[in-house]
Amino acid sequence: MNAREPAAAAPRPVVRLTGVGLRYGKTPALEDIYLDIPAGCMVGFIGPDGVGKSSLFSLIAGSRAIRFGVVEVLGGSMADRGHRRTVCPRVAFMPQGLGRNLYPTLSVFENADFFARLFGHGRRERERRIFELLRATGLEPFSDRPAGKLSGGMKQKLGLCCALIHDPDLLVLDEPTTGVDPLSRRQFWELIDRIRAKRPRMSVLVATAYMEEAARFDWLVAMNAGRVLATGSPPELLAQTGTATLEEAFIALLPPSQREGYRPVVIPPREVGVSAEAAIEAHDLTMRFGEFTAVDHVSFRIGRGEIFGFLGSNGCGKTTTMKMLTGLLPASEGEAWLFGRPVDPHDIDTRRRVGYMTQSFSLYGELTVWQNLVLHARLFRLPEEGIPARVKEMSERFGLTEVMESLPDALPLGRRQRLSLAVAMIHGPEMLILDEPTSGVDPVARDGFWQIMVDLARRDGVTIFISTHFMNEAERCDRISLMHAGRVLVSDAPAALIEKRGVETLEEAFIGYLEEAAGEVPEGLPETAGETAAAVAPVGAPAVPAVDADSGFFSLRRLFSYTRREALELLRDPIRLTLALLGSAILMFVMGYGISLDVEDLSFAVLDRDQTTLSRDYALNLAGSRYFSERPPITDYADLDRRMRAGEISLAIEIPPGFGRDLLRGTPVAVGAWIDGAMPTRAETVRGYVQGMHAQWLSALARQHTVGSSAAGAATIETRFRYNPDVKSLPAMVPAVIPLLLMMIPAMLTALSVVREKELGSIVNLYVTPVTRLEFLLGKQIPYVALAMLNFLLLTVLAVFVFRVPLKGSFPALAVAALLYVVAATALGLVISTFMRSQIAALFGTALLTLLPAVQFSGMIDPVSSLEGAGAVIGKAYPTTHFLTIARGTFSKGLDFSDLHASFLSLALAVPILIGLGGALLRKQEH
Repeated sequence: MNAREPAAAAPRPVVRLTGVGLRYGKTPALEDIYLDIPAGCMVGFIGPDGVGKSSLFSLIAGSRAIRFGVVEVLGGSMADRGHRRTVCPRVAFMPQGLGRNLYPTLSVFENADFFARLFGHGRRERERRIFELLRATGLEPFSDRPAGKLSGGMKQKLGLCCALIHDPDLLVLDEPTTGVDPLSRRQFWELIDRIRAKRPRMSVLVATAYMEEAARFDWLVAMNAGRVLATGSPPELLAQTGTATLEEAFIALLPPSQREGYRPVVIPPREVGVSAEAAIEAHDLTMRFGEFTAVDHVSFRIGRGEIFGFLGSNGCGKTTTMKMLTGLLPASEGEAWLFGRPVDPHDIDTRRRVGYMTQSFSLYGELTVWQNLVLHARLFRLPEEGIPARVKEMSERFGLTEVMESLPDALPLGRRQRLSLAVAMIHGPEMLILDEPTSGVDPVARDGFWQIMVDLARRDGVTIFISTHFMNEAERCDRISLMHAGRVLVSDAPAALIEKRGVETLEEAFIGYLEEAAGEVPEGLPETAGETAAAVAPVGAPAVPAVDADSGFFSLRRLFSYTRREALELLRDPIRLTLALLGSAILMFVMGYGISLDVEDLSFAVLDRDQTTLSRDYALNLAGSRYFSERPPITDYADLDRRMRAGEISLAIEIPPGFGRDLLRGTPVAVGAWIDGAMPTRAETVRGYVQGMHAQWLSALARQHTVGSSAAGAATIETRFRYNPDVKSLPAMVPAVIPLLLMMIPAMLTALSVVREKELGSIVNLYVTPVTRLEFLLGKQIPYVALAMLNFLLLTVLAVFVFRVPLKGSFPALAVAALLYVVAATALGLVISTFMRSQIAALFGTALLTLLPAVQFSGMIDPVSSLEGAGAVIGKAYPTTHFLTIARGTFSKGLDFSDLHASFLSLALAVPILIGLGGALLRKQEH
């Protein structure tokens, strides 16, 4: 059901949702949501992955465009652009995912400083707020540590600092503690409670997958399949459903069809006196990735038929340990045994006794359920005649009979989970290794999955090794290991661990072991944290307003915050920076020397059927030219064909019998010239050379023998080439390569800088902060303009001092043109980035959209005046055309500003047009 009316006693709503819906293609994410969220409360949204919590939060925070219904936040509609801009400084959004809105190469302080700049704080105010927040969260000792090197809990604390930097009235937290260890979770919520105590009017919306967390919230919204099931305080929901826990309450609130046949998990006690043989044994198992130790001397022993749980936060080493046990990763140190045999990835007999289910469900999306099962049965070399019966058995046991012809992606998450388990069990393994198999699954499907595993362990004697970060799941295991920072803290039965610590819950026991491992002062939280938290928002202290957060359309502070951040990231990525600088120089050498239209040292051979002094003189005339290099004579037509096929010669001269005699008599003579025409342009050049050499030889012969007009004309044309007297390719190609590289590489780097934010999720900072599209684009563009100008200087130095191409014209004119050109090139990269969603697509798309017009339509090979139709339009409008004219004019013709004003005007017009187009196409909300 939907909560269409708030409770009478509820405060004025901070958020009001009326008929809200959302679809991703044909898939509904939210349907007909009516909800009033009270102000000044901590409101929890509970439900498994995929029920619409994140989608709803993105609509409330303004990061996603509203398609259906009305979303009112802080008294206005989020569909109104003006209201979004006004309310933006009053809302803070922390998206789902550990540190998703953070920048891994920036330090803790630099991340917080970036957000403070976006909200318009001056330097002194920024520093005050940042140090107070870092001190309150215990991050002050780590202010210089890169965000990418923080633990999961510390990343979430930093994300909270960045969200609170501008004193929001509404704080939206999308699963802020998922995958974080219990101690960091407790510290996070204690910090939120202290902040709320000092700022009682602040409203907090939280999505969570942990029901024990939800019990501490003031008000709850239970969601399923894009709809609201119920709302109320935790005691109200428990009373409404007549249950003892929120998880049981949530199950009771589900539609009858979804909980039909549901039964709580029943775990029979493990038989006394079962085999003491070890299924898995590990001694000092260690895994290092460079200097980072992911697993640090882990030891444990798992008996046959035991359900053994691996409990720990994301990144603590659970998955790495499992991969070492299955042979997918070779251990750096230590030993492991499966069924008494050393782990060996090539030991197929032992691997057949193990089934492995990964976090991401290793299924083939293009194959049906039936085809996935058959494929894995064949991969494990089951007898072909027994595969149909085994597939039928698995489908019946795991409830897949009705969906055998469906694709995995079309299945609900719970059924896809059961399919993945069936695939892992298809070959009848004696052991199952399951890596967080229930993450994001609803409680009914999770309990059904656990009942299957319990039955496998108790009835079939299958050893279960399962990793999880849900405490209630860990309590179902026979024994568990608590893991943190790559180390196993303790291993024992859950009840025994609770008893040893003298606490009431397994979570409290885990926290106790974590505190003990950290020396009583947990990492990232000093003993004074409780006292300094008050500094975040002192009672009665007036909030210092953001200087410039909502004043005016354009803010240089916000613009330069992106410039500074982009420059820092670029400087701290030596590979990207080196390739950006040296890549253009390498390509300059390749293109400058490799792309040449010169035909020199052309291999040729002569088939001389005359063998006279005159015929030999004719052949020597060719051999003496720098354009030709003579090879051994040709013996016959077969030899000519063989050598030209093999590429040994590109030109064959056939001198007929009686050549000398007939020539001196004035009788017409036909000399054969066989040219390799595989490359037409080169073949035409060779023909011109041969004809020129032929005419020159005849003229010399006429002067020596006075053979008359039949051998040489009375008048000749003397050709002289200006600007490039030797007609060499290098002086023409090098000035043309510079515009090509200054278009391709800067555009590519700029496009990648935007698309990378889309991939990593940090683009949400554009959506939910006051920064405008133009500020965002110009801020990201400036570092790459500066980098492109360095490239220009490097390429110019190479052209003059390495390639020996003199710069005859005005260098200031060339430099100003280069600046306009690289601004246009980077702006083009920004335009391309607006419709690309992956870095691979951006890389190939930018390369194609810059190289093709630059080479084909900009006058590099053929004059723009010779183009017709669309090619002519592209050629006249494309910036490379005009910078190529300026580059060739300054390098070869000695031109300056006054001679090239038309090209300068075209470049100057391209800059605002491309920047404006990028700003128009970039979306300030996700669609």
